[in-house]
Amino acid sequence: MNEPETIREILENTHTIAVVGLSGKLGRASLGVAKFMQQQGYRILPVNPLERTVLGEASFPTLDEAVAKHDGIIDLVNVFRAPEYVPGIVKDVIRLKIPRLWLQEGVCDQEAAAMAEAAGIKVVMDRCILHERMAAGWRTA
Repeated sequence: MNEPETIREILENTHTIAVVGLSGKLGRASLGVAKFMQQQGYRILPVNPLERTVLGEASFPTLDEAVAKHDGIIDLVNVFRAPEYVPGIVKDVIRLKIPRLWLQEGVCDQEAAAMAEAAGIKVVMDRCILHERMAAGWRTA
């Protein structure tokens, strides 16, 4: 977890990101980060039952619905939810066979992250994907 190779592999091989907890409210970290990632060519799929659309994309109430609508093609789940929601999200990621999981800064659950890794999922925890992508020079795969 959090190894430089894992971060690099995720950034270079991800095209579609389901952002759990993406809010359309200005000033929210989730919106700023997702907007920058979208501007760099990543497809952003909002997952938030309280939103209808965010960044021009239809929002899905659950990961299940996002996966079903996009033929299972989600490369990464990026989580902007409180840590107490992480175990349930990880169970969904495992069940849906999504290969990568990114828990944003402050979103930590060691046990859930270990469960995801044990299922073969590449995990980054307590890091900002935007900061990591900027550090990588915004290279495209």
